[in-house]
Amino acid sequence: MTSLSDIYSSLPEAIDPKGADTKTVAEADFNARHWSSPVPGPLKPGSAEHKRAVAEMFRDTFNPYKPSVIAWPKLDPETLRRVTSLPIWDIAVQTEGKARLRMAAYARMIDDPDMKDALSRNAWEENRHKEVLSKLVEAYDIKMAPEPPYIEPRDTEWAYLVTGFSECVDSFFAFGLFALAQRSGFFPAELIETFEPVMQEECRHILLFANWLAWHRATMPLWQRPWFELRVLAVWVFLVYERIGLATSIDADGNVQEQDNNFTVSGAKDMTNMDVSLRDMIDLCLEENERRFSGYDPRLLRPKLAPNLARFLRLFLRRPSGARALEKTA
Repeated sequence: MTSLSDIYSSLPEAIDPKGADTKTVAEADFNARHWSSPVPGPLKPGSAEHKRAVAEMFRDTFNPYKPSVIAWPKLDPETLRRVTSLPIWDIAVQTEGKARLRMAAYARMIDDPDMKDALSRNAWEENRHKEVLSKLVEAYDIKMAPEPPYIEPRDTEWAYLVTGFSECVDSFFAFGLFALAQRSGFFPAELIETFEPVMQEECRHILLFANWLAWHRATMPLWQRPWFELRVLAVWVFLVYERIGLATSIDADGNVQEQDNNFTVSGAKDMTNMDVSLRDMIDLCLEENERRFSGYDPRLLRPKLAPNLARFLRLFLRRPSGARALEKTA
């Protein structure tokens, strides 16, 4: 089994933001959201310049202060009911638990030191996300199903691809849902402050995955490419099958899951009583997706499938009469 402690041994430690001055924490947060390579010219996938830029981006934008486990604020009864009733906590905790192991397992397989370092850091951050979520669940006494054992996947590449593509799709919708929860006041300010850097780290994670994928395709032998592309297609079939609920959810390791995998589609109804149309929700997801990626070097590749599908769907949607437009947050 992959040892998380071995994978993480060379990585930096998280730092309690309470032990740092406000300016230092603010600078770390800014640096986590903005990065450009000093290398001139294009960053072509497969080139040494592209590979180093991807690894440097992920290393330089690491935030040692946030997200962090905080002294969770006391919530009023109505806010507590809203937060604890969301049908996301089981799948959120378990998803982060599986992601940290799958990232670490795949990082162990990589020979290239730059990519190994980036994916190892990715695993470390997934573990930090799980710790934050687990502490929230504990603090607010959220009832959850028992966590399954986290077992190293039999097919490491398959599990990594499932996790990476899942994050690309889910993060696109999560960006919009999080902004909606913030604008509607569904989450109190203290929880928004805690989970905002989590959302930005997810943006960095899928930025890394998109560029790893391009690098991997560009550097693999041509005779391996057809089989790899078939596996990618199979991953997408699996993810579509899972999300439309045609069968009881079975995860990448073959475990049966009784969870709501359609939350990203229905979550807006749970998070706010605003009359939000699907068109407005898509616009918000696109807006937030662009905003979160805007600080990173535009020569690095972005995940395209979810935004492009959203734009295509939007062509056929009209805002219903009576639905009020979403107001932007300052």
